Amino acid sequence: MESNKINYVELPARDLSLNKAFFSKVFGWGFQDYGEGYTAFENAGLDGGFFQADFCSRPQNGAALVVLYHDDLASLIPKVKAAGGHIEQEIFEFPGGSRFHFLDPCGNEWAVWCKKG
Repeated sequence: MESNKINYVELPARDLSLNKAFFSKVFGWGFQDYGEGYTAFENAGLDGGFFQADFCSRPQNGAALVVLYHDDLASLIPKVKAAGGHIEQEIFEFPGGSRFHFLDPCGNEWAVWCKKG
C-alpha cells in the first residue's frame, strides 16, 4: 500500500444485485460479496465497493463524482441504457476531452470521459 494515496472508495446501493449486474454488463467488473449488505468491486481501476443503503450518491447533494474513462463514449451509451442505467447528461465537450453523466440503477451519478483525439 502506498501512503497518502486514495486507496478505496465506497458507494451506496439500494439494490446490490442490480448494481452488480449493471457494472458487470457495461464495464466488465467482478464482485466479491462480504455478507448480505456489502459487495466489493474488482477490475474497476480503483478498489472499492457498494454498501446497502436507502440513499444514493449525487454531486448536487454534496457527494464526490466518480469519473470513469472509456475510449468511445458513443458506443458506451447504448450499453448503459440496455443494462438499466439512465443518461443524466448527454455527451458534452470540455477542455481536454468530452464526457457524459449517467445514473446507475440505484440512482448514483457517474461520469465517463474520453480524451480529445
